Amino acid sequence: MNIGILAVQGAFAEHSECISKLGAEPVLIRNTGDIHNIDGLILPGGESTVQHRLLNETGLFQPLREMISNGLPVLATCAGMIILAQHICGGEEPCFGLLPVSVCRNAYGRQLGSFSTVGNIGSISDFPMRFIRAPYVERVCSDNVRILNITDDRITAVRYKSITALAFHPELTDDLRIHREFLDTVGKSC
Repeated sequence: MNIGILAVQGAFAEHSECISKLGAEPVLIRNTGDIHNIDGLILPGGESTVQHRLLNETGLFQPLREMISNGLPVLATCAGMIILAQHICGGEEPCFGLLPVSVCRNAYGRQLGSFSTVGNIGSISDFPMRFIRAPYVERVCSDNVRILNITDDRITAVRYKSITALAFHPELTDDLRIHREFLDTVGKSC
């Protein structure tokens, strides 16, 4: 199983390590030649505005958007959630706009506002969550969006069709359950 990981900026190396540990093949995506034969896609945390710009500069924007629209399973973390959102608080231009939610970026403040907690993510219980300058979902814009987690009265994990979007960083923990669940989803779609 080949899992594409957007590797233009952000925490792609950590996701790659998680995927390798679970026996799948990580494929670092830096240009359009890297997207052939991927079974799933990870959009990592990082700087969403930089990632948006680099998606356009590398020519990856349109083919990846089309692949996601056609049902490619996606795991998006932190900035990845922003990259997928239909609406961004403050009127910022959305990137892919394929996830019917409105997100607020840097919702927990600066780096010093980062924190860790434990919560349930859908059927996964007691998962260690690391929030680093994290966004949150202000509102869902479709009845088809399933809320997977609410932390401190804020929506921090959702699922929509083949997209799972998290405001936190599962790749920065030793717990591989979210990545394993993502690989299970990819396996069912192949």
